[in-house]
Amino acid sequence: MRAGTMAGERAMRKRIGWMALALAALLLGACATGGKKAEALERLQYDYSAAIRWGDFEGAWNLVDPEVRQARPMSDLEFQRFQQIRVSGYRELASRVDADSAVREIQIGVINQHTMAERSVRYTEAWRYDAEAGRWWLSSGLPDFWAGQ
Repeated sequence: MRAGTMAGERAMRKRIGWMALALAALLLGACATGGKKAEALERLQYDYSAAIRWGDFEGAWNLVDPEVRQARPMSDLEFQRFQQIRVSGYRELASRVDADSAVREIQIGVINQHTMAERSVRYTEAWRYDAEAGRWWLSSGLPDFWAGQ
């Protein structure tokens, strides 16, 4: 009887071990997926901030959600307006990332090309994950450097 009990305990331990191994594999797979999604967001945020810093506003516009671009298209005149400024700084103040959305508070240094006056603009970037496309989009549009002016 004792041998049967020990064999039963070994079988139970073996099943628990396999279940723990399967659970670990599932958790690692979930972490890898979340990690890839987070890496993709970081890469796009870096690309977007680089485009803004270098004055490539048309390149930054390509990272804006297609639905936003369609709802609020930018004219050539609006793009030309960006030529009046130079970005002197781009600094992240705070950020929050959820499963399918992210928000970053940004401070952008802006120099008016005509007056050489520098000022600081705060901007909130809103990002959303498009599961169908498998990528992140900027849903807040380009910063409005002329708000209140």
